[in-house]
Amino acid sequence: MTTPVVIGWLAGDVAAGLLGTIGAFTALYATDRPYANRAIVLAVIALSFAGAITLGLLTQEFHILALSVVLFVAVAATFLCNALRTGPPGAYMFALACAAGTAVPTGHLSVWMVGVFVLAGGAFSWCVQMSGALLAPHGPERMTVTAAAAAVARFAAAIGKPNEDEARHVAALALQNAWTALIGLQPLRAARDQELARLRSINRQLHLLFVDGINASRSGGELESIAARAKALGTEVTSPGSVPPPEPEDTDVFPRGHLGIRDSLRESLRWGSPALLAAFRVGVAAALAGLVGIAFGQERAYWSMAAAALVLHQGLDWTRTLQRGVERMVGTLIGLVLAGLVLAAGPTGLWLAATLAVLQFLIEMIVVRNYAVAVIFITAAALVIASGGQVESNVAHLLWERGSDTIVGCLIAFAVHLVTAPRALAVPLPLRIVETLAAIAAVVEFLAKGDVKSPAMRQARRTLQMRTTAVLGAYEAGVGATARDRKFAESMWPTVVATQRLAYHVLATCWSLEEAGPAQTQAVATALAANDGVAKLRQALVTISRAMRAGAKPRSLPAVPELLAPDLERLYQSLVVRDDPRREP
Repeated sequence: MTTPVVIGWLAGDVAAGLLGTIGAFTALYATDRPYANRAIVLAVIALSFAGAITLGLLTQEFHILALSVVLFVAVAATFLCNALRTGPPGAYMFALACAAGTAVPTGHLSVWMVGVFVLAGGAFSWCVQMSGALLAPHGPERMTVTAAAAAVARFAAAIGKPNEDEARHVAALALQNAWTALIGLQPLRAARDQELARLRSINRQLHLLFVDGINASRSGGELESIAARAKALGTEVTSPGSVPPPEPEDTDVFPRGHLGIRDSLRESLRWGSPALLAAFRVGVAAALAGLVGIAFGQERAYWSMAAAALVLHQGLDWTRTLQRGVERMVGTLIGLVLAGLVLAAGPTGLWLAATLAVLQFLIEMIVVRNYAVAVIFITAAALVIASGGQVESNVAHLLWERGSDTIVGCLIAFAVHLVTAPRALAVPLPLRIVETLAAIAAVVEFLAKGDVKSPAMRQARRTLQMRTTAVLGAYEAGVGATARDRKFAESMWPTVVATQRLAYHVLATCWSLEEAGPAQTQAVATALAANDGVAKLRQALVTISRAMRAGAKPRSLPAVPELLAPDLERLYQSLVVRDDPRREP
């Protein structure tokens, strides 16, 4: 943030340096990705910032068109950032860059020069973010594997205790993130990288320990040795050569972690997906905020639109959305006082660069721990950048406009979230559980054929893993919903646990059979297929799915293969009857 301003000051053009700080926000993204993937992501983000502000500048003289462009950027960025798991700060910064372009003072600079300066700030941030590759080329991958080792150890220690289910879910997510870093986000040439091969070997051993923990939780077993081995593997991550890579190196035997770009977009385009819902809400709220701005003659209606997008772009549940909006309003009002003091002081040159440096440092140190306090400094930094290094003639008016616009945008965001949150969206648990049961049936059909390694089977296993993860996410969204739906979500907690246990048992069976070999695989396949076992299992899962949709517990289930009978019985016993059967989930 500081360097572009210093360079602008040295070149005698502080305004150009401040424009570069918009591109410098590139450094906030992709901080945990492998460097090869990070290089691509950061380049796209830097170009996107330059493109967003250029679009804003091109429409600066056309009020309605400018607001339409801000709306388009906000919606598109929200969908893509959520669908592709870009991570914080997410879509808000792109919407803000475009919105700022509709009002930022450019003075002597042409539109294209502004874009170039923003891109230059992004390029400098790219270099800073990528500099770690010179010292630790595989640092991000090692961090994810170390985190997975710690999570597996905690899971083994939690087996048989009240927090077992939560620890299992956290361990599964940590392993999934590690596979994403080791496989899904790696270039093709990485297949010959010996250090990556070593880390993949460690993570595979961790995954097998996770499977051992799941099996031990069902039949009893030595848990201390599992936890100790996981911790030992965690320490071996930073010891090059400690674990030899498998020979020959074959990445097809490893999970890929999260979905790729194409599959992620396809999944996110399904009706009711979190990414699509967040984009829809941002679009409605930003459009309403823009219309209110036009109706009341707001000078900077984009501030209201940006505030609405900020509250909704992450797709949070109602409780966290309300908290984020209130924190934004309170922090902004206090931050306006600080911004007024800074603007009144009118720092220039190196003092301006130092001011931005201090503000950004405080933001990064505080934002995770206390968002409301961080907003105080976010507001001040945003107004300093928006000033373009020029002295504001009417600071009080500017602060009043910013405060009122923020409150209007947040209130509109609250209203949109409430109106667009029927139970089917606020508590999507029944649908997510039904999808998970269908994914279980698909995997079991492969198992009944003795297939655990084919590409189609691996895709089915990955789908089941994603569906299982989504179940707990849907539960968390439900308990964060409004009071009228929270009780319904909480009543389904036993069903959530039972569904996850069944799913993880099936996934653990797949991993165990991979290690056991063809003979054991065929024995399990024979047991599943005997007496029309697969057909009966599918019938039982369909029966439970229908019960989930109808809110009525079925009288009985058909006899299913012994391998899955205990888990399926627990799932059946966990089903609840809704208080109001007329309200379909």
